[in-house]
Amino acid sequence: MGKLLFLVRRSLGQHMLSTVVTVLATGLAAGLVMAVFSLSAQTRTAFAGGDLGFDAVLGARGSQLQLVLNTVFHLETSPGNIPYSLYKDIKGDPAIEMAIPYALGDNYEGFRIVGTTEEIFRFEYREGERFRLRQPGRAFNSQFAEAVIGSRVADRTGLKPGDRFFPTHGVTPDGVVHDRDEFLVVAVMEPTNSPSDRVIWIPIEAFFRIGGHYLANEKGEHYEPKDVETIPDEHKELSAVMLRFRGRAPMTGMRLSQRINRSGKVATLAWPLDGVMGELFDKLGWVTRVLQLVAYLVVLVAIGSILASLYNTMNERRREFAILRALGARRATVFSAIVAESAAIAVLGALIGYVFYWLILTLAAVVVKQQTGVVVEVMAFHPILIKTPIAMIVLGAAAGLLPAAKAYRTDVASNLVPQT
Repeated sequence: MGKLLFLVRRSLGQHMLSTVVTVLATGLAAGLVMAVFSLSAQTRTAFAGGDLGFDAVLGARGSQLQLVLNTVFHLETSPGNIPYSLYKDIKGDPAIEMAIPYALGDNYEGFRIVGTTEEIFRFEYREGERFRLRQPGRAFNSQFAEAVIGSRVADRTGLKPGDRFFPTHGVTPDGVVHDRDEFLVVAVMEPTNSPSDRVIWIPIEAFFRIGGHYLANEKGEHYEPKDVETIPDEHKELSAVMLRFRGRAPMTGMRLSQRINRSGKVATLAWPLDGVMGELFDKLGWVTRVLQLVAYLVVLVAIGSILASLYNTMNERRREFAILRALGARRATVFSAIVAESAAIAVLGALIGYVFYWLILTLAAVVVKQQTGVVVEVMAFHPILIKTPIAMIVLGAAAGLLPAAKAYRTDVASNLVPQT
């Protein structure tokens, strides 16, 4: 075994350039495979398999997926509005533990503004975890134009408690600025590693009073709010109502779905949320499969490079093999040395693969967090982190079989003839 390792180490050193290039190619292939599978699994869990905090979302008639993306992940646009009376009605349902109204449609520097109630600060966005505010800071007062901003908003915009800003109409920064409606930042939330880090929370009454927000009742009668009077419920509309069931009972979801989705014509109940997001990933599953196929092709190229690198050196190493045979080395020893050399390249590549995996996933995590607020754990375990190196080593050893067979057939007598 010692002689075998010596031969492998000597050969790798003699062909250092080709060894380094082949190891890097193998490492990139291993890292890419691990990154694709890990990133795919984590994003699916974050969007479709994790605890989203809410059990259902009540919104305008239309796509459940659009409703969930808009309210839970603060992506997409709002499908429309629902009467405030629906919120009052469902809030009074004994099976509803929490009903939080959302009014959407404005932004600040691209970050969504959500009009809601103080109840949002009692909401558990994860089991046992509620929004916490950095000190100094406090929750907004529902009677004033105040705002609590997510940690990502604070980091990107530089806003801090005591600063003021003007909302922009729409969900993109190039909309019309509401330059008569100034909001005071009263707190910054602690990071939650969720889409909520990218949200600006304001009192829903203040949202209704922002200029350009048309208020009308179901008869179409326009209402202009006065500073000193409460807006009548009949003139309010909501983008959505975020629901949490009492006891989180699935029977409640089935009952409300039957009543709202199948019997009603005004609103849509997105439930169950993980099922809605799961459908999205099922529809986009081909994207993941394409990425996996690309990763597999890169692996084949890397294994091919090992094969080509070793095979192309066989002619110049025939004399070396003949001398080894003349010194007593058996054919099996020469064969094993080439296979071991190929496997050694794969082992080094697999180890380097973890570096490429870390680099790829770190970059992907930054992009995913910026765009969605979802955190990708670079160090999270996935079985692919074990399976890929093992598979690369096996494939690497297999790539050495053809060059090893060529070395095995080396004729001692003809290759020991002095070269002129």
